[in-house]
Amino acid sequence: MKRKLFLATFLLSAMVAVKAQEVTYEEYDLDNGLHVILHQDNTAPVVTTSVMYHVGGKDRTEGRTGFAHFFEHLLFEGTKNIERGKWFEIVSSHGGQNNANTSQDRTYYYEVFPSNNLQLGLWMESERMLHPVIDQKGIDTQQEVVKEEKRLRYDNSPYGQLLPVLGENLFEKHPYKDPNIGYMEDLDAATLEDVIAYNKKYYVPNNAALVVAGDIDIAETKKIIEDYFGPIPRGEDVVRNYPKEDPITEEKRVKAYDANIQIPAVGIAYRTPGFKERDAYVLDMISTYLSDGKSSKLYKKMVDDQKQALQVGAFNIPQEDYSMYLVFALPVGETSLDTLISEMEEEIAKVRNELISENDYQKLQNKFENQFVNSNSSVSGIANSLARYHVLYGDTELINKEIEIYRSVTREEIKEVANRHLKSNQRVIIDYLPKDKTEN
Repeated sequence: MKRKLFLATFLLSAMVAVKAQEVTYEEYDLDNGLHVILHQDNTAPVVTTSVMYHVGGKDRTEGRTGFAHFFEHLLFEGTKNIERGKWFEIVSSHGGQNNANTSQDRTYYYEVFPSNNLQLGLWMESERMLHPVIDQKGIDTQQEVVKEEKRLRYDNSPYGQLLPVLGENLFEKHPYKDPNIGYMEDLDAATLEDVIAYNKKYYVPNNAALVVAGDIDIAETKKIIEDYFGPIPRGEDVVRNYPKEDPITEEKRVKAYDANIQIPAVGIAYRTPGFKERDAYVLDMISTYLSDGKSSKLYKKMVDDQKQALQVGAFNIPQEDYSMYLVFALPVGETSLDTLISEMEEEIAKVRNELISENDYQKLQNKFENQFVNSNSSVSGIANSLARYHVLYGDTELINKEIEIYRSVTREEIKEVANRHLKSNQRVIIDYLPKDKTEN
C-alpha cells in the first residue's frame, strides 16, 4: 500500500511539474517572411533577443567549406551604423552579454540585456541582418580568428579531431563529410564576391527566426520589431537538395592519428536518422541507457567492474539530415582496443536482442522527465529552444510536447530501433591513435 501511495504521489508531482513547465508564446510572420516568436516572463527584469538563421556548415559549395562558421565571426565586425570592433563594447556598456554559435545546420546569435534595453537588442540584430559591413579588411581579420580557433579547438586539442574523423568516414556524398569549421585553404581562397553572395543568399529574414523572451510588453515589442525588421527586404527562397547517402552494409575499420594524445581510443560509429525522425528520439534513450551515469550499463561493466576502460560513452550526435551515433572508449593499461570493441558490442547486442528490464525502462523514463523539467529553466534557454524547434523541426510547440514522444517509446521499440540502426554490418570502427605510433 505504501509503495502504491508513493508511486501515485511521485506521478502526481511529475505531472504538476510538467504542467508548470509549460512555455507560453506567441508567433507570427512579418511580410518579409521573418518568423517572430515572443515569450513573456516578467519575473525578472531581463530579456533575451536572438536570431537563428537556417544556415550551417553543410550549406556550402565544393571548395568553399566553413562559410557559416566564418560568418558567425564576420557578422560581429560592424554594420552601417555600428563602428567596426564596437559591437561587444556596446553590449557590455549597457549591462548585457552576447554570443553566437554555429552547427552543421544553423547559426544562432543572441543578446541578454536588462529589459530596459530591449530596443537596443532588437536594433542591433536588425542592423546585423540589414546593414552588415562586409569588406576585405573584415574578411582578412576574421580569417585569422578562425584559423586560431581551429588551432586551439581541433589541431592542438586532445581528441579534437574525432568529430571531423567521424564525418569523413560516415559520409561520402553529403556535406556532413566536411568539418563545420571548414578547411583553411577554402577560406583563404574565398573572394569578397563569394562572401557577399553567401550573405545575400542565407542571412535574409525569410531564412530566420527572431525570438524575444523575458520581461517584455507584447504590444510594445511587436511595434519595435515591425519598425526595425519590417523594412528588411525578403531574400530568395533557400532551396536545398543535398545528395543522399547509400546505406552502410559492411563494417569498415579505419585509423586516425592525433599528435596530442598519449592514450589511444576506439569508437564504434553508425550513421543514423536526422533528429526529426522518431527513431532519433529512441536512439537518445539508448545512449542514455548505455552510458549516462555511473550505474549505466557500459560504465558499470567496463569502468567499475572489469576495469578495462578509463572512460566509455554512447553519444547520439544530432543533425538535421543524418545523425551520427558513437560508442567510444579509452583503455586501461594494456587492454587492447579489440577487447573494448568486443565488450561494447556485447552491450549493444543485448539492446538489439533483448528487452531492457522494466526497472531500467522506468529509470530511463524518469531521467527524461527530469531533463524535460530542467530544460527550460532560464529565459535564454527558452529563447534558444523556441528558435530551434521552429527553424529545425518546423514545430515550435515541441517545446511543450516533445516529452510525449519519449513517454510513448516502449521497450519493444527500443529493441526494434537498435536492430534497425546499430547492427555490426552498419558500423565504422575507428582506431584513434597517438601519432607517434604511425608506421612511416
